[in-house]
Amino acid sequence: MRFGLITPVLTLLPRAHAGWETSGDFADVAEIARAADRFGYDHLTCSEHVAIPATEAPIRGGRYWDPAPTLGAVAALTERVRLATFVIVLGYHHPLALVKRYGTLDRISGGRVVLGVGVGSLADEFALLDARFDDRGARADDAIRAIRASWGRTEPVYHGSHFSFDGVTVDPAALHDSVPIWIGGRTPRSLRRAVVLGDAWAPFGLSPDDVARLIARARTTDAWARRDDRLEVWLQPAPLDPVGDAPATVAALHALAAAGATGTTVRFVHHSRSHLVEQMEAFAAIAEPIAGAET
Repeated sequence: MRFGLITPVLTLLPRAHAGWETSGDFADVAEIARAADRFGYDHLTCSEHVAIPATEAPIRGGRYWDPAPTLGAVAALTERVRLATFVIVLGYHHPLALVKRYGTLDRISGGRVVLGVGVGSLADEFALLDARFDDRGARADDAIRAIRASWGRTEPVYHGSHFSFDGVTVDPAALHDSVPIWIGGRTPRSLRRAVVLGDAWAPFGLSPDDVARLIARARTTDAWARRDDRLEVWLQPAPLDPVGDAPATVAALHALAAAGATGTTVRFVHHSRSHLVEQMEAFAAIAEPIAGAET
């Protein structure tokens, strides 16, 4: 079981961020990114919203750094940690725009992009961006197929239910001809989408028991049986305090593994940048032997 980090500062979720994060200083992000690289974290994240309606900001938060330039800057500061869009909303973009934008990032970073994607649920933001909301699920499925067909190819060809293109050049292309695609969400439908189209399911807001039940049900389906590789499952525990309560941290990791997690993307209790880095180092020391044992 590997471990990544929900990058602080880049989003401000109501009642879930520390006071020091509000300054929005990229120097803080840079230090955290270097620490993640140093301590062996699998990935850092950056999520996407373009413009949060004022009525939704108290629920979803109002700050979302744009993933492409943010992760590009992080790529320049790091050597090993992967760069995960967690998540971008497929309905806001043409697949080739994503292939070009994040394929360029993949080349800049030496092949470290993870494409975390979601269908989206904020109807007002879809309307603001003149994006279609009613058939977003079917469009997202076709977008994923189009991205897979185009990734790493300078002359992509795809003809699907919602997107169709050929006779075009996309240069630069990604470093490799495939990219890990993680499916976000918290519903049975998101898990089905991950089983059929993704490399991983990365839900949020679910308990380990909820996840275990959903995975057990999915394992009985023909779609799961048709997979020729293992579906990764990246789970998010409640904020952890490895310095203050190491036993609870260990217990949380074992609970996630028992639920079916192959990896965990964590948040920490923290009161300053230096405290967060301390927590990151302590967690890495705790998680490494557990990760080895669960592999």
